[in-house]
Amino acid sequence: MAGIINTGNHPKALWPGVKAWWGQEYNDHEEEFSKLFDNDTSDKAYEEDVQHTGFGLAPVKAQGAGVAYDSNLQGYTTRTTHVAYALGYMVTQEEIADNLYAQISKARAPALARSMRQTKEQVGAAIYNRATNASYLGGDGVSLLNASHVQTSGGTFSNVLATASQLNEAALEDMMIQIMGATDDKGLLINLMPKSLVISKNNWFNAHRVLKSVYQPGNANNDINVIKATNALPDGIVMNHYLTSATAWYMRTNVKHGMKHYTRQGIEFTQDNDFDTMNVKAKAYERYSFTWTDPRALYGTAGA
Repeated sequence: MAGIINTGNHPKALWPGVKAWWGQEYNDHEEEFSKLFDNDTSDKAYEEDVQHTGFGLAPVKAQGAGVAYDSNLQGYTTRTTHVAYALGYMVTQEEIADNLYAQISKARAPALARSMRQTKEQVGAAIYNRATNASYLGGDGVSLLNASHVQTSGGTFSNVLATASQLNEAALEDMMIQIMGATDDKGLLINLMPKSLVISKNNWFNAHRVLKSVYQPGNANNDINVIKATNALPDGIVMNHYLTSATAWYMRTNVKHGMKHYTRQGIEFTQDNDFDTMNVKAKAYERYSFTWTDPRALYGTAGA
């Protein structure tokens, strides 16, 4: 049977004299996906978020004329179906009996947990990595980062920079201005503010040079670094090791229903023995999903 660990997988483990076993015990990054999403739980097979609009601006009422009436509408629906992820391993009775090195057996459970953790990180980061991919669409029928997000009441809005740019002070300011000028579906201004700068490892040093300097970065002027001085990004720099683009960067905002992670079933580790083969079996299982609802939750650019 494929995937069974037997005495042939670690032939050196059948004999004494091995000084050290290496290649599996490495330090892991701390959990990172939780800084990219708002975390929630679910007790259903899927979750649905439904948009609804408010009202527009009030027109002038002429003397003796009737009051104008507006209506609010139900907009698009975002359905998020939870996905199950599982992985396991099997070990023969003979391998367990003849293996002289306990550290090999003891390392298997942590290795399984590590695989599950990194799977979840990869699945979460994929939402960002595919943010401009037209094959992955949100409830409004376009990609997460798009210049033509559809308004239920008519028209469109953008959550990308008009001109793609590398990470620099001017581009950061342009994106913040764009965020602070955001409107709702009826065109009314909303208190949308940036919270954090999300970057890949490639922008780690540059991001700190731009945001952490006391004075305006990159020149000899004595002007203050306004972004730092005003704490314009209160949650700071969020670096994620699983983001794949070397140039893309993003800003999370304070929108209430945006980047979402649902836990449907927390991770479970179980083990058992197969009666006929006497193989020892261990497995891990969990069920979750990552999605976005209101695209105003994230602004970004592919970089340059």
